[in-house]
Amino acid sequence: MDLFGGRPKPNTAKIAQVKAWVQERFTLAEDAVVMVTELRCTEPGCPPLETVIAVLDGPGSKRRYKLHKGVADVTREDIAAIA
Repeated sequence: MDLFGGRPKPNTAKIAQVKAWVQERFTLAEDAVVMVTELRCTEPGCPPLETVIAVLDGPGSKRRYKLHKGVADVTREDIAAIA
């Protein structure tokens, strides 16, 4: 039984692009941490994929944003629209 083989590999180039857009959008310092994660949702009414973006840019400072689409579909405009 292969419990871990069914998951597609992350598109590291696209994730890096999304991170760069977030860095630019919020004018983050070089040492800020931006994490981009794609999650599957199986709950009723939930989109099948969502992208969660976490920004850690200082002690005690953390922000989290959700986009109701997969990482591959995230655009610069999506990042510009998050508050």
